[in-house]
Amino acid sequence: MSDWNVSEQAAALHQDALFWDNTVPWGDQGRPALKAKCLQRMVASGFDAVSLTVGGDWVGLVDSIKKIARERVHFLGDPDKYVLVETADDILAAKSAGKLAVIFHFQGTNPVANDLNMVELYYRLGIRHMLMAYNLRNPVGDGCKELSDGAGLSRFGVQLVEEMNRVGMWVDCSHTGHRTSMDVFEVSNDPVIFSHTAADAVYHHSRNIGDDQIKGCATTGGIIGINGVGSFLGKNVGTIETMFRHIDHIVETVGSEHVGLALDYVADQEASSPTSLNVGKDDDPDHEVPWTEINYVQPEMLPRLTETMLQHGYVDADVRGILGDNWLRLARQVWK
Repeated sequence: MSDWNVSEQAAALHQDALFWDNTVPWGDQGRPALKAKCLQRMVASGFDAVSLTVGGDWVGLVDSIKKIARERVHFLGDPDKYVLVETADDILAAKSAGKLAVIFHFQGTNPVANDLNMVELYYRLGIRHMLMAYNLRNPVGDGCKELSDGAGLSRFGVQLVEEMNRVGMWVDCSHTGHRTSMDVFEVSNDPVIFSHTAADAVYHHSRNIGDDQIKGCATTGGIIGINGVGSFLGKNVGTIETMFRHIDHIVETVGSEHVGLALDYVADQEASSPTSLNVGKDDDPDHEVPWTEINYVQPEMLPRLTETMLQHGYVDADVRGILGDNWLRLARQVWK
């Protein structure tokens, strides 16, 4: 805590609050030591809970099951450090015990393999949220980087959302096309989330969402997680100040109860590369910087976010909500 270089008030609040990052990429590429160190860095920076990407539209059913199996063995095999989350109360128990709460999610629905029966199985294996489409079109709907955005949510997509509601899995519209996300708001009986995104009104980018999506999400009772990817926050500006601008815009638009955090921080950029479903720089209308040159908000910067919110007049309850209590509230509401 002494290394955070923030005021005593901010440090005390940051340490006491539940601190939840709802998107940590956790693929098999990259150096395992850096991945492990990333979680250590997050713990040292005050994080209590993380949601790890263990699959997405780039993998099918078999590889997804195998990935989950490996990660379950890994985290369950180190009970002194980690709690593999099943219920919302597990997260508070982990914090109380000084352990990191670990949640799983998919960035895309292709692991379902067009079989609705897989949703409950994945939930029982630890998947607590699943986004609809990762950048490009899939059987559920359009991604945010498709050439067109006219199809909306498919018939199968409607059934999938209904099944996710039934089992208690968060419906996630990050990376998803505009019309598809708006359809999801109409179909879902439970709150809908954007696990990791930013505000298009602050910085225009195909990965960011418009005010109509922000308001639509909030109308369902959902939460928008703000990421720390420099090329989404601004012109590759991965700073707390830029990140706060996106948080503040959404707070002003729909209220602090609809804002959370999800850094989307890549632990090993040099060894990582976009999948075939990541539209490359030459094809991207946003002209993104090369993968290895993205500036991320680093985990160690996050205590300064707490300080920044306090400096801008956010009351303790609002800060606690954004840091993690909002995600916890939604977990208690939706997870079963």
